[in-house]
Amino acid sequence: MLKALRVTAGLLVLWSPPMAFAETAANSAGALATQALAGRSAPNEAELVRRLYADGGLLWSINRRPTAQAVKLVDIIRTSDTLGLRPEDYGATQLLVAELHLLGGSVAETEWRNFDYLLSQAAVRLLIHLHYGRVAPAAAGFELPARAADLDVAATVGALAKASDVGTAVAKVEPQFYHYVLLKSALLRYRLLATQPGLTQLPAPGRKVPYPGDHYPGVPALRRLLLALGDLPAGEIPAGADTAELKLDPYLVTALKRFQQRHGLQPDGALGALTFAALTTPMAQRVRQIELTLERWRWLPALDTPPIIVNIPQFQLFALRTTADRVADIEQMPVIVGKSYPRTQTPVFVGALKYVIFRPFWDIPHDITVHEVLPQWRAHPDYLSRNHFEIVRGDEVIAEQSLTPAVLAGLTTGTLRLRQRPGDDNALGPIKFVFPNAHDVYLHGTPVHQLFAQSRRAFSHGCIRVADPVALAAYVLRDTPGQWTTQKIMAAMQGSQSLRVNLAQPIKVMILYGTALATEAGPVDFFDDVYGNDQRLVRLLWPVTRT
Repeated sequence: MLKALRVTAGLLVLWSPPMAFAETAANSAGALATQALAGRSAPNEAELVRRLYADGGLLWSINRRPTAQAVKLVDIIRTSDTLGLRPEDYGATQLLVAELHLLGGSVAETEWRNFDYLLSQAAVRLLIHLHYGRVAPAAAGFELPARAADLDVAATVGALAKASDVGTAVAKVEPQFYHYVLLKSALLRYRLLATQPGLTQLPAPGRKVPYPGDHYPGVPALRRLLLALGDLPAGEIPAGADTAELKLDPYLVTALKRFQQRHGLQPDGALGALTFAALTTPMAQRVRQIELTLERWRWLPALDTPPIIVNIPQFQLFALRTTADRVADIEQMPVIVGKSYPRTQTPVFVGALKYVIFRPFWDIPHDITVHEVLPQWRAHPDYLSRNHFEIVRGDEVIAEQSLTPAVLAGLTTGTLRLRQRPGDDNALGPIKFVFPNAHDVYLHGTPVHQLFAQSRRAFSHGCIRVADPVALAAYVLRDTPGQWTTQKIMAAMQGSQSLRVNLAQPIKVMILYGTALATEAGPVDFFDDVYGNDQRLVRLLWPVTRT
């Protein structure tokens, strides 16, 4: 311990702020604190710190002792990795060293002021990062509305310095979503799992995929992993089971299916390539997925109305009945999202669903017309009639059905366009849910229902196909005049005419992206980074790889 303290004292000398930082003038405190605290800064933190010292007094010490609030806040900063943050962004070592030094004996007033300013700056930075996130969503390619400045940071830090329970006060500035809280708890568990050596190291199955009942030499390691993850509760292993037998027994297969379901894989109980890749993903990467998803939660404002949320990597839609994100009040259904190619990815953004169209026409985007339809039409002269396409100029349908030079020129330049008539083969299915946006992305049905049987459902050109359009229509039309019962909705879907119905009130639609979800039942679901957005955010949050 004495050796550790001597090393710590040395660090204090190395990281002590300049003597000029001891100036008591309130207008210089913030700027000097900014110079002294390393790590990722937050917007306006210098000005916010300056405001805290407008009266020249100190916040975190009394009678030459750190206050109880200061000690607790330093401890929160020191363990802020449990919140998905990086302690050194808040001067964790710097503050701990200073605290130990101050407690070690008689020190000058200058050093008390240094500590006080540093801790205030760390508090400002921590609260901003917890409430708004560390990076702007736009930098990560997410088109989310600018957050309202709904946190008075200086006042909150001032109150924190007097709080009877600092931990609770800090937690109040974090997102209050229930699933954020669950995921934050899951982070602790996965950090512990990441400390277990070799937990995800399994022998490769070889060329032949082991199916239920097959021999697999890695059974002991697989059992250990599934036990640690909770997919195999110890109580499910039958009494007297031969745990030395190297085959995929029924209880192991059941556990493996649970694991597959949590990771968006086909739950067949076999050790295929995708399942093996998920099983052998290092726990440190799972920790990182949780950290990234926590950051994205912080970008979202509190819900003011019940929204529709689509989580792209999960291929799932959530229609909330209240503003509380509790599973009992959420309608869920599978969706199909855009392919992973750059021009077909479903964008992350927020819109307002304003109307639905029963029996919609499909106005074929120009890019699809040029790159997909025209090559097919050249190869198959009856392609237009077979697919019930028609040529349109403005609102006028053109009688021409041949790919003449004039038609080709018009479709190429955009003076003409193609659309598909309503029908059983219409690409939008029997209904379209419209939330106007610059991407021309919307929710709709589909005639190709078999694709929902796939676990990875990135098949569209960017729009989102829903598995149960009747249920979604009942949800969005629930407050719209017209008594939109299930029977009336189905009749409109099977009608002979297109029908537009304006919603009584717009419904917020949030197209989001998160690769980790803590469930209310306990397990954590993980999803593939289908568009590479996790890697993009990693480069923003940790420009230099951590060791």
